[in-house]
Amino acid sequence: MRRKPIELAAVATAAVPGLTPTAVSSAADDPADFDSALLLDSEGKHWRVRSPRHAEASARLETEFLVLRAFAPAIRAELPFLMPTVAGSVRLGSLSTFVYSHLAGSTRSVEELTAGPDALAREIGAALAAIHDLPQSLVSNADLPSYTPNEFRQRRLNELDQAATTGKIPALLLRRWEHALEDVSLWRFNPCVVHGDLHEDNLLVEGSRVTAVIGWTDLRIGDPADDFAWLVASNEQDFVDAVLNSYTEARRDAPDQHLLRRAALSAEFALAQYLVKGIAAGDAAMVAEAEGMLETLASDIAEHGGQAISVEPLPGQEAPGDTMVPAPAMTAVPAPAVTVVPVPELPAQPASVLPAVEVGPIPADTEPALDEADQDQPAQNVPAIRSADDTSTAAISIIDVTKR
Repeated sequence: MRRKPIELAAVATAAVPGLTPTAVSSAADDPADFDSALLLDSEGKHWRVRSPRHAEASARLETEFLVLRAFAPAIRAELPFLMPTVAGSVRLGSLSTFVYSHLAGSTRSVEELTAGPDALAREIGAALAAIHDLPQSLVSNADLPSYTPNEFRQRRLNELDQAATTGKIPALLLRRWEHALEDVSLWRFNPCVVHGDLHEDNLLVEGSRVTAVIGWTDLRIGDPADDFAWLVASNEQDFVDAVLNSYTEARRDAPDQHLLRRAALSAEFALAQYLVKGIAAGDAAMVAEAEGMLETLASDIAEHGGQAISVEPLPGQEAPGDTMVPAPAMTAVPAPAVTVVPVPELPAQPASVLPAVEVGPIPADTEPALDEADQDQPAQNVPAIRSADDTSTAAISIIDVTKR
């Protein structure tokens, strides 16, 4: 059941003693997981309220509380953006609602971000680099998830198997994703600290600056490409390139060459994760929306090929740069009727025509020994050996076996 902003304002007064809201409005957030609101109190201060819609989302908010507490003042001071601070929380049944001190800036749509100045793209790239360069001990000390490249790949394969069991993923997408996940050369990267839920609603912007990054519910050590998925999904290549260039310049470690391929895979696969989440929640509208987006994606890929996600092309597909010309359809052609024509009689050959085969004696050097009966025959009865110019095909002796 969704909570209205006025209800969230009432919850906030229980979480933060002395808080007196005077104005309230809804706030952008993940509608499948959270209800959010912005509050203005009697002293002119702003607050943000996040209320989970189910147990898993509540656990994520509690994890975020641990994450934010792990960011010591010295670490926060080195970041080029601000981070939220938890002002209070209240437990309603099995779910925990949190109130955060509000930060300057506002969220913008992807279209507004991509249409913004180049300086904004550079700011986003620098913010991403700062997150990915955070010390990994920050995550391990908080007992948060950590994945090697192969563990992360196997985790995605398991998620793909789970999504496939729904029977609602187009076969084209299943083949495409499975091939990419089995392409081991794609998964060679250096794991780093990853925000894990980075998108336009978790960036606060003011002018051409990124003032704050929020939504730290999925911090982990894993694939940096996950934080680029929302950028690749924008299909604004110039904007993506500008962010990536700034990111590459700011990072201590150079990014791997296949980062954007895995980001594109992550962006596509998010639709399958959304479907599974909707089925688990029993949300028919969410499931229908996910199915529609999956069908649209499959149609676009079938027609235009989609973004490259695998290093090796799918079996049966052309390599990059090749042009495939479909073979014309084969049509069965009936065999012509067979007409039997009698063979005409051959005319008698003239006497001067030699027979095709002449019988001659075996040459002396290869002639077998004659038996006694043959040796008594006069020499004139044996035909002369043919000359070397004779090209007849055989020299055959006929032996009467009855005399032996």
